[in-house]
Amino acid sequence: MGQPVERESGEAAASELPPGQRLQRGWPVTHYGPVPKFRPERWEFRVFGGTADGEKRCWNHEEFTALPYATVVADLHCVTKFSMLGAEWGGVPARTVLEIAPPAADVTHVMVWAEYGFSSNLRLEDFAAERTIFATHKDGELLTAEHGFPVRLVVPHLYAWKGPKWVRGVEYMTADRRGFWEERGYHNIGDPWKEQRYSYQEGPGDGPEL
Repeated sequence: MGQPVERESGEAAASELPPGQRLQRGWPVTHYGPVPKFRPERWEFRVFGGTADGEKRCWNHEEFTALPYATVVADLHCVTKFSMLGAEWGGVPARTVLEIAPPAADVTHVMVWAEYGFSSNLRLEDFAAERTIFATHKDGELLTAEHGFPVRLVVPHLYAWKGPKWVRGVEYMTADRRGFWEERGYHNIGDPWKEQRYSYQEGPGDGPEL
């Protein structure tokens, strides 16, 4: 999953898809609400909550884009059942943020916050996964506004709603709390290979009560 491969047919590509997904050519625009207007002089990325030193860490846009840049090749699986395979995402790895602004020892989850108060919760191990990245680029090009410029989170091993567009910060949490779509009936974890689409599919321990 997520590595560049040779594909000779639709059948070969489909074999790499999670259950219930279809191969997508191109990248559809999907989001809830309007596209926010980027104002660089007002933009700020924050890490707050249960930080190791108890302090909030902030970067303006220039400072954030100056953080170490990396690329990962990974798939994007949308809960609406399309999958885009083998995209190259460039940006700041989540692990870099964790290293610069480490969480306290008792932090178990994060809430990723985006424009208009949108949020998505993640287990700390999912956020800290090797290929989780705050993407600023796709296939070497800056993201468009419709696709999340200036920053969107990509968590390749989970459904795409777990990686919000227009990210503005990360809250470290010592207990799980549902984000925007998780409060509205989507699965708290969102593993596409287990087809964890909706909250009614959750088992014991998958998430806090609705």
